[in-house]
Amino acid sequence: MARFEGIHWSNKQMRYALTDKTYELLPGDAQIAACSRSTNYAIFLAFEGIRFFCRKNGVGGLEAIFLNWDQNIERFRRSIAFNIGHDSLRLVPSAEELETVLIDRYFREPEMYGFFEEMAALGAQGYLRPFTIDEEQSIGVTFANQPAIRALTSRYDRYLGEPFTGVVIPHLVRAVGVNKTGCLKLGVNYVMSVMALQEAKRIDPAAAGALFLDDQTHLPIEQRQVTEWDSSCCLFAFRDGTVVKIPENPLILPSITIQGIKSILTHHGVHVEERFLTYGELVRRSQAGELVAVCSIGTAGILNRCAKLILVDAETKVIGTHVPDEKHPLYAKLADARTYYWNIYKGLVPPIEGMKLFKYAL
Repeated sequence: MARFEGIHWSNKQMRYALTDKTYELLPGDAQIAACSRSTNYAIFLAFEGIRFFCRKNGVGGLEAIFLNWDQNIERFRRSIAFNIGHDSLRLVPSAEELETVLIDRYFREPEMYGFFEEMAALGAQGYLRPFTIDEEQSIGVTFANQPAIRALTSRYDRYLGEPFTGVVIPHLVRAVGVNKTGCLKLGVNYVMSVMALQEAKRIDPAAAGALFLDDQTHLPIEQRQVTEWDSSCCLFAFRDGTVVKIPENPLILPSITIQGIKSILTHHGVHVEERFLTYGELVRRSQAGELVAVCSIGTAGILNRCAKLILVDAETKVIGTHVPDEKHPLYAKLADARTYYWNIYKGLVPPIEGMKLFKYAL
């Protein structure tokens, strides 16, 4: 599902070594060693995606705006800690340390100012990508010996967009719950996302999203739970006015964006239920005409409504197709929530209670 349109990367990236705490600014296309545990085995390959906005403040100064980015930082820290090894946990940077490196040093680099100034002039969406690598020129299935953080930033026009076609893929699982990786942004999690999307295109060549079920493949398909899209979380809107959000669990990435969308919907009178949804219920309610819309929720795209969701059986035979009811009030309210979310960054509307806005002068 991941597809940026009109993306433009900054010409500078940052490097921060966790062993000696050294920092340096590198060219945007700076590379890493081919012989690295990160590139060969995805060991110590964690990452984060952070939305932001640049604008001029009331006195003409440039500032970067983040929403709930403290949650992004904590999620990044959890991902780093998962695959750095117990003996090296002391190297995991604190939230304050990450803020200092990413904002005080990288975003406030004089060489970055022109990029952010151009973003502000365009009113473009911003995307910050910090990631980890093992810089040691060695291979071997062991933890990283020279762990480091890199970060690169970009601006873009849009991500995926509407309409898009989704397909349920029951015979592949994105992650296995017992390994506790599905709730982290790790390189090892996303190969199956690509494979599932390939399978979705076999069913419908226009497919741009694969919807996963849980890892309980021994159960009848109707008893398995819906988890998330190949690279984003999901919401389901029903005719009775209810929106269902899948609870966070070892198979679900704890999405910062979906929590914000939930708060906005609730604030505007929409009843949001956080509960598990079996595939059997999804099929039954779709066939009964009770399903209004299925949404993809993610950092870059915020919220996109699925124009067609293809439902299949355990043998991937098509058993039905859901199309949204665009005349139902919830369909418009979902789009309104997306607009409100982005307008918080722009300063056009206030944050909802529980949503924290961060402003940094550049």
